[in-house]
Amino acid sequence: MSRMKPLGILSVCLCVAAAPWALTGAANGDPAKGKTVFEACAVCHNADSTETKMGPGLKGLFKRAKLKSGQKVTEATIRARIDEGGNGMPGYKDMLTDGEKNDLVAYLKTL
Repeated sequence: MSRMKPLGILSVCLCVAAAPWALTGAANGDPAKGKTVFEACAVCHNADSTETKMGPGLKGLFKRAKLKSGQKVTEATIRARIDEGGNGMPGYKDMLTDGEKNDLVAYLKTL
């Protein structure tokens, strides 16, 4: 964890995850349910703009080529940031179920 470059404070939302999530993760998520999960993220992140709150705004997240860390934006990198946190963002690995994380990533793809 300490070797990862900071991405801002991508609070509930993003780094390096296992291949199964990249292949099956958010593809099975429900964006409508993910929007509900995101309500907790909205304390720190804007969904409708790129402006920073406590953490970066997430509008257009999956349309970006790279994260601030230089990592490519993929389901795996986003899922890992959600799990591990970093740069002021808590990790949600044990706070959200796999289904909730899948739903959240599916929602983030709609922004």
